Amino acid sequence: MSSGNVEEHQAAAMEATMEKLSEDPVVVNTSFSEEQEALVLSAWDAMKADSAAIALKFFLRIFEIAPAAKPMFPFLRDAGEDAPLESHPKLKAHAVTVFVMACESATQLRKTGDVKVREATLRRLGATHVKAGVADAHFEVVKTALLDTIEGAVPDIWTPEMKGAWEEAYDQLAAAIKEEMKLAASA
Repeated sequence: MSSGNVEEHQAAAMEATMEKLSEDPVVVNTSFSEEQEALVLSAWDAMKADSAAIALKFFLRIFEIAPAAKPMFPFLRDAGEDAPLESHPKLKAHAVTVFVMACESATQLRKTGDVKVREATLRRLGATHVKAGVADAHFEVVKTALLDTIEGAVPDIWTPEMKGAWEEAYDQLAAAIKEEMKLAASA
């Protein structure tokens, strides 16, 4: 896939993710302050233009923290041990989808006082995570990678308060996915 095609695919994935987030929302109760919302929005606004590159850094950080997580992603099983993850087109597309979903859901926390994530997306995420054997420790790895990545992307505006806002936002999204995992596991 040429560089232009990869970028077009990543942009299309980002746009599709943003559309999905606004359809058929599942409501998860949360309290998210105006200050937290402003902090999350300022970081996301600063990252949006470079979200594809930042998303890839996010996933590379996940694999740096937990190299054993790589086999949990079926599309990476075919990649050879020596194949650079940085150039894997399916990883790039997946990273954009996940990163944009996490950031967009974080920015929506306060609009109505609830997390909004498309119900079908949450169900699919729950089932996929159960099938992959995702455990609570994996969510913590992703949280650490997300926070590290955002801090690296916006170092000039990163503060302990911003970190706390992103932690709260991520925890709410993770709670929604874990709830769907429980439902998928009992089905």
